[in-house]
Amino acid sequence: MTERRFYDKLETRDPEERERALMATLPQQVAHAKRHAPYFSDVLRHIEPRGVTSRKALASLPVSRKHQLVELQRKTMPFGGLAVTAPGQLARIFMSPGPIYDPEGRRPDYWRMARALFAAGFRPGDIILNCFSYHLTPAGSMLESGAQALGCAVIPGGTGQTEMQARVIVDLKPKGYVGTPTFLRTILDKGRELGADLTSIQRALVSGEALTPQLRSSLAGHHVAAFQTYSTGDLGNIAYETEARQGLVVDEGVILEIVRPGTGEPAPDGEVGEVVVTTLTTDYPLIRFATGDLSAILPGPSPCGRTNHRIRGWLGRADQSTKIKGMFVHPEQVAEAVKRHKEVGRARLVLTNDGQSDIMNLKAEVPDGTDPVLALKLAESLYAVTKLTGAVTLVPPTSLPNDGKVIEDARKYD
Repeated sequence: MTERRFYDKLETRDPEERERALMATLPQQVAHAKRHAPYFSDVLRHIEPRGVTSRKALASLPVSRKHQLVELQRKTMPFGGLAVTAPGQLARIFMSPGPIYDPEGRRPDYWRMARALFAAGFRPGDIILNCFSYHLTPAGSMLESGAQALGCAVIPGGTGQTEMQARVIVDLKPKGYVGTPTFLRTILDKGRELGADLTSIQRALVSGEALTPQLRSSLAGHHVAAFQTYSTGDLGNIAYETEARQGLVVDEGVILEIVRPGTGEPAPDGEVGEVVVTTLTTDYPLIRFATGDLSAILPGPSPCGRTNHRIRGWLGRADQSTKIKGMFVHPEQVAEAVKRHKEVGRARLVLTNDGQSDIMNLKAEVPDGTDPVLALKLAESLYAVTKLTGAVTLVPPTSLPNDGKVIEDARKYD
């Protein structure tokens, strides 16, 4: 019997069919959030959910940002009015750094991790060593629930105790590992030092930190094939790596956008921007939730046969807020100054210093780079928004680096 290549038929749908299905579900989710979550009842008060049936309509909705959660939850415990399900009806409640409280509903594979595990090569009947933390934070539960939904047995290893983890691998011979890639390397190196046979570990699904080429190569030296998942405690699985090794495929349970940092404006495919996600989870229906992470859409479908959008993976943080002359300047402020001038495409605020004071220079892409009036007006808008004086340099379109930076701190202090 031929082993199936995909977790389910959703992964290989015609892209237009997927888009129709998502857009048919979207107005229901917006209505659900508006009706039952106090926070969204407020921010979506002027929105008619029945009209949110396209990505263009979705892009017109306000963005809610992850960095807001700490203050929102402080005012309205425990979930800031964003959750629908009452705390006592949840399966678990976690605390992520911030602190931010994360709800887990009762449906199987609440975080949608089974799909990512399957893409990494795990199959029913496998034993998995789970070395994500089980203490307060959700990662351990996220991967355990996905593994159990897939039909795998889980060893709840948690973090630390490297020699004991190596002993468990020797005795129980798990096929796979989930956790951070550096801790896996530490365990494998310890096993080599002890002369322990850890060769049962063949595959790993890793997250929580960057899987650099050097780290991937190091794990391959131990004969472990490592795959990445991009997940958060708010949204669950967002995207996952496949055997094609060409970007991360977007999960079937979310609608993903890439927006220009500091705005809710969709960025063109290929441009680095902030990851914004609308989840279809009913317990915690996050609408246009900005993760604060940078990525970009890759062109075309994955060679693995999955047809959903792909992203480049984690490319840094979108929140580049910086203190200048004693005052904070945020990407949202730069975006506000720029959007007053329709001639401007991308822009970047570059900070330098002359040894005594900070210097701001707003570099703005415009078709006509010799318009002194526009430069003057841009400088006026920058001051109006930030209350700080800065120079303006007009540059040709596409001349700024495609790295998602809106504020570049190039100051030197040595």
